[in-house]
Amino acid sequence: MQNSHKEDLRQMIADYMENGFLENIIDMFRHDSALYGVLGELIRDERIRVRIGVTALMEELRRLDPDNIILAQKNLLPLLDHTEPVVRGDAANLLGIIGDKASLPYLEERLSDENENVRLIAREAIDEIRDMIRITVAHRPV
Repeated sequence: MQNSHKEDLRQMIADYMENGFLENIIDMFRHDSALYGVLGELIRDERIRVRIGVTALMEELRRLDPDNIILAQKNLLPLLDHTEPVVRGDAANLLGIIGDKASLPYLEERLSDENENVRLIAREAIDEIRDMIRITVAHRPV
């Protein structure tokens, strides 16, 4: 995706989020998995409604698009080292929603974060991923 096109798309998605058009955004993501690449940028948006909207989006996509949600992970992992604790916490939360065990070592590093809220969110994300792993293992056919 070209940088100017990607930025225009990110801005449009952020504006839709701020205006509460979550269903439209969900449809966009379900029809174009390349959009998962902009999630890391969206959680850095200064607008709280956009950042909250990203969490709601990911929760819905985990249910509706479970095969593609992992595509967001590579852009979220580097944000665990962001200078802003809010961004680190949001990234940890989203990684918990994605639920991939490969993110566990990165989240475990955040357990010693200087920010108490980031440590708490990282712990919750780790617990959520481990719970998903246990559920998956318990429901495997024998």
